[in-house]
Amino acid sequence: MTEILRCPVCGGTFEEKNSGLICPAGHSFDRAKEGYVNLLSGKRPGSGDSREMALARRAFLDRGYYFPLAKAAGDVLEQCCAPGGRVLDICCGEGYYTSLLAERFDNRLFRGFDISREMVRLAAKRTKKVSFFVANLADIPVFDGAVDLGLHFFAPFNDREFARIIHPGGYLVSAIPGREHLWGLKEVLYDRPYPNDEKAPDAESFELLERVRVRSELKVEGNENISALFKMTPYAFRTPKAGMERIAGLETVFTPAEFVLLIYKRK
Repeated sequence: MTEILRCPVCGGTFEEKNSGLICPAGHSFDRAKEGYVNLLSGKRPGSGDSREMALARRAFLDRGYYFPLAKAAGDVLEQCCAPGGRVLDICCGEGYYTSLLAERFDNRLFRGFDISREMVRLAAKRTKKVSFFVANLADIPVFDGAVDLGLHFFAPFNDREFARIIHPGGYLVSAIPGREHLWGLKEVLYDRPYPNDEKAPDAESFELLERVRVRSELKVEGNENISALFKMTPYAFRTPKAGMERIAGLETVFTPAEFVLLIYKRK
């Protein structure tokens, strides 16, 4: 793990020591029993998704509903990142995509982080082929230019930090919801659902090379699975009471899962 990470306190290099990481200035960070390291400094406390949300996300993704997105991301990675390349999953969640890609490309170096310790704990349990750490998107504890390809799925965009850690000529693969993503679920939740705008984030430091559309038609059966899908979306925070009640009694949802992969190259 130490080859790309810098100390979040002083910016120094890390060494593996006993059960954690330590820098020359003596700042040390213990490794949790699951294998991840918490690199949140006191000046940037963490929070992120709760344990309930993390478990819901894992339960839904483990059923393979979003596998087409993972496959499409892998196809891009195969073209844009040579063997031995360093891949960082930015805001990795519970590690679904990272673990699948690490299995497919065992000759790349995979790392992943999230601000939610609950998410990272689950990610570290998924695979030992990826080193995970807890960190803040606003101040990523990674050396300048240390990343060959960044994965960035459904998370806030930070042009300054992404440009700092990805070297010139490196790539960023970002996923955003497609126009009709989860439209069938929206029709249940809202009286007047509206499509997503598919607007690419402002990325002054990157050139947008390509937009890759990934779409599949889902049949989500069982209220437990529907509830897990609902809890892992932003709709869980802003759905009216009537929509919540409709979800509670639902046993089947037909809906498109539509994503847009944005392929960027660092200028």
